Amino acid sequence: MTASKATSAARSVLAGTAGTAAMTLTYAAERRLRHRGTEPLDYDDSLVPGEIVAAIMHLPHVTAREEKDLGLLLRWSYGSVFGLWHGALRRRVPEPWASVGFAATLMTATLTLFPLLGRTPPPARWPADVMATCLGTHAAYVSAVGIVDDGLRRLGA
Repeated sequence: MTASKATSAARSVLAGTAGTAAMTLTYAAERRLRHRGTEPLDYDDSLVPGEIVAAIMHLPHVTAREEKDLGLLLRWSYGSVFGLWHGALRRRVPEPWASVGFAATLMTATLTLFPLLGRTPPPARWPADVMATCLGTHAAYVSAVGIVDDGLRRLGA
């Protein structure tokens, strides 16, 4: 891997990490505004991601706490590494088109993988508040990834 490719990959992973932080902060803000305590706001915010990881890894007897931890591990690792896709798109097309393609890929995965893996109903049956949270938190993620990637690109990082 050349230094330029390594720099580009690092920039994209940092952007993905910033996006994951923005998504996490958006959940925290919404939870406070809606006075929801620790109640899940959408499927990404629930035990579902951890249940999926446990099922894929064939982990027997996973507790709710372990499912939560697996879900957080998935969010931070997947969210950070998924920034590589934005970087690949950004090398081919300018903003805002890179972020539009990035968002389309992300939402397609979000709205298909949970139901396909058997952990949620189809999106058409999601409650309106769950869908709104899903769209809002993912918009925060996509926006932060695009802004950070573009800012680091301008700095020459």
